[in-house]
Amino acid sequence: MAQQHLDPTDPMAGAVTGDALAGYLRAQATEFLRALRLHRETGGGTANGGSEESVDAARALRRSARRISASLHTFRPLLDTDWSEAIRPELAWLSGTLAMEHAYAARLERLLLALHRLSGAAVLPAQTGVAGVPGASRSAGGSAGSGSTDASPGSRAGVGPQKGEPAEAGPPAHPAATPERGNLTVGAAKAGALLERQLTLARTRAHSTALQALGSSRFHAVADNIAVLASEVPLTPAAATADLRPLAAAAEERLTDAVTALPLVTAGHPYNAEALIHGLSPDPAPHPQDAPWHQVRLLLRLHRYAREVLHGDSGPVDVRLLATGQSLNRHRDASEAAAAAAQAARTPRIAPATAYALGVLHADQRHEVEAARFAFQQSWERQTVGTP
Repeated sequence: MAQQHLDPTDPMAGAVTGDALAGYLRAQATEFLRALRLHRETGGGTANGGSEESVDAARALRRSARRISASLHTFRPLLDTDWSEAIRPELAWLSGTLAMEHAYAARLERLLLALHRLSGAAVLPAQTGVAGVPGASRSAGGSAGSGSTDASPGSRAGVGPQKGEPAEAGPPAHPAATPERGNLTVGAAKAGALLERQLTLARTRAHSTALQALGSSRFHAVADNIAVLASEVPLTPAAATADLRPLAAAAEERLTDAVTALPLVTAGHPYNAEALIHGLSPDPAPHPQDAPWHQVRLLLRLHRYAREVLHGDSGPVDVRLLATGQSLNRHRDASEAAAAAAQAARTPRIAPATAYALGVLHADQRHEVEAARFAFQQSWERQTVGTP
């Protein structure tokens, strides 16, 4: 076979053209359809949520929908405008709807584990497991695809547990809990029961919403579009010779600009308590500091998916990019858990001890937010220094 020598004067030498984008979108559309078939075959449409396989299938549906939507956003100049602008919001709706049930289950598990840790309990009693929640024995907030981590003491220093380690790895930082201390205090027990009632109800409603969405004509229209995409990608005529690298570089530049706007200098100091500012505000709206970090998380995802389009499955794995993504996932999980604790504390006529336990839990999760920001800063600075 004759070797192909690249002409250094050729501006298209080494270019990644629209064929790579079309192949990536077809592959993701095929994964979407395969996950949809598996979801239906394993009982995903039943009222009890189906088996563990159906849960994994729903996760695969979300994963494919996110990647297709992100690629349509990053490389939209190379795709049919009317088609991409019509399907992209539908994919975002589907991904968000399917994610809510798992998010509530993981949030409850995270908060219950944090309550037991803060109360001095060595392990989580079996009777407090979340009934009917798939993967309830996993670490708090942990899930494949979410990148979340548990609220173990090691994560307070910005270092999460390694793969395969239990949630409470390493020797305890205090003497073994006495029988009295090993049980939850009255306030913490009532706080856990309140959180379980509220988040289980929210999870049940999210499950019903997901079932309605999967049976709706809106979803069937999305599935039909994805089925067409699996065989035919609506590229523009110029996409055949266009280079994808400038569009991917623009996605990376948007990420860099958003990170530059973050207070990384402050986040680089551990336990700076910035995440606790406005913690006593009566405003039930989301924490004002978190929005820029959530935006960076979304931009990081767009950048990572753009790299997948350029390099494919055989491309290099950027470990530092994965580390920053995991830190931002931890940040999102802790932020939402803190908001859930604050919302529970606003429940009328709860006992002072319950309100106090929820306040401690809220502060603990806001410290987890701070630890995640610190971990992100450390990973991002290492990436910046290591960049040629």
